[in-house]
Amino acid sequence: MKTIIRIILISQVVLLFSCKKDTYLDRFPLSSISEPTFFKNENDLMLYANQFYPSLPAQNFIQDNQSDDKVPSSINNFLAGQYVVPTADGSYNWTNIRNVNYFLQRYMNAEASQTIKNQYAGEVRFFRALFYWGLTKRYGDVAWYSKDLTEDSPELYAPRTSRNIVMDSILADLNFAVENIPADNVSAGRIHKYAAAALKARICLWEGTRRKYFNVEGSEKYLKEALNAAELIMNSKKFALFTTGNPKTDYYNLFIQQELNSNPESILGRRFLQSILMNGISRTLGESGTGYSKDFVQNYLCIDGLPTALSPQYKGEDTPENEFANRDPRAQQTIATKGFVLLQNSDGSKDVIDLPRIGTNTANTGYQLIKGRSSDPAMWQANQSTLDFFIFRYAEILLIYAEAKAELGLATQADIDNSINLLRRRVGMADMTISTLKRDPNSSFPEVSILIDEIRRERRVELADEGFRFDDLLRWKAGKRIEKPETILGMKLTPELKAKYPASQVNGIIVNQNNYVRLYTSIEKREWNDKMYLFPIPLEEISLNPNLTQNPGWK
Repeated sequence: MKTIIRIILISQVVLLFSCKKDTYLDRFPLSSISEPTFFKNENDLMLYANQFYPSLPAQNFIQDNQSDDKVPSSINNFLAGQYVVPTADGSYNWTNIRNVNYFLQRYMNAEASQTIKNQYAGEVRFFRALFYWGLTKRYGDVAWYSKDLTEDSPELYAPRTSRNIVMDSILADLNFAVENIPADNVSAGRIHKYAAAALKARICLWEGTRRKYFNVEGSEKYLKEALNAAELIMNSKKFALFTTGNPKTDYYNLFIQQELNSNPESILGRRFLQSILMNGISRTLGESGTGYSKDFVQNYLCIDGLPTALSPQYKGEDTPENEFANRDPRAQQTIATKGFVLLQNSDGSKDVIDLPRIGTNTANTGYQLIKGRSSDPAMWQANQSTLDFFIFRYAEILLIYAEAKAELGLATQADIDNSINLLRRRVGMADMTISTLKRDPNSSFPEVSILIDEIRRERRVELADEGFRFDDLLRWKAGKRIEKPETILGMKLTPELKAKYPASQVNGIIVNQNNYVRLYTSIEKREWNDKMYLFPIPLEEISLNPNLTQNPGWK
């Protein structure tokens, strides 16, 4: 079988190392694993590393509900300020880290060249960085373990390790991975040098900006590391943006590919094949129970590169057609608008958008999700879709490059031309020109420079619904944005537009005084408290470890 489907086999392999649900004292190696019978050769190293591959952070386009981009039909309890300290939390889990450390304590026993051993150690350290980053993003300071523990290990009762030490250890793991994982297996389905660099760029941008906006020392170091990782990928010349020269469809078509290994934008993708491994993305998007927010849609520039408040090409919001006229073409390739074919049936009939599907479970805000959704009926069968998912795509690297440059005060027009403007040219948007940028009167981030503000806008548009937005708000210390009224509003439903719908479809829709759809009742709102930059430590963990303290503000 061709090497391009190996990642499918990795995802489906029956692991030799099963793990029960983790408890606090279950952080020690499974007794079925023993050094005398395992880690004999390269194959053993590969099989052990395989267990971590399903944890790769693939896109699924049912994300960002916990952000200002989306409005789920039921209010998110975290963003509504209703989250309470849980007794247990499945995210506070150390099983993977225990298994990673077990490998790293023993892999040198294998009869293989040092290069091969370093390759698999690099893969496993890549995953340790990923797992620890997830923990520190969510909980802040966490204990750093560099070895596997037994039930008698005193480290189980240690206090939290300084977050700075944890992040420096994560960076060391990422650097080892970049240096030791080969660059020549890009199509083999395994992590390669540039995938490791992509994770490094993502994590270091997050950490560098977080330190900057939380006034923590070391931001420049991490921003430079993010920039170096992005430049490594860009300078390799192995990747490029996907384009067929059709700006009206290329962005949409990018996310309904059944073969990402041949797509130049895919640094690493998750493969799906009929009867081997499939997903249900198109069907799920059609039953999403969520929609994009007014706040998100307002973010799109006009085709001339100006915000709606400044562009003479903006036609207003009184009709859906006017709202999307002369806007960034990515808007109509992300949100269902008039003429979009939702379903192309085999008998030739079509389900075509005429009016926004307001008042339905598929378009609660009127801004219906189509990014990643295919009109092919074969992709609509339950868990029968073979559309591939990106794990890392080149567009994100260009955005990281631009943001890191701008945050370091180094961005030139040439840098913007080599990053942001490549994304814009794919869809036929006007270039970003630093010297002519004008502050949007409705700026999302008036406290930062115009350039950084506009790079953040570009990131929001290009990476819409790919799972980045909430993390972005956290690292920019911008949680308060969640309180903007527009984050729980939808399209404008004027009386004239409402009259075009069957009464049964729209009579129950709530609108505010300006005729914008409001998803929640008058007493429901999103509310931000700064304690929410971290999640609380679950109560059972604190009760088991007297040296473990709760995060600030949580009781």
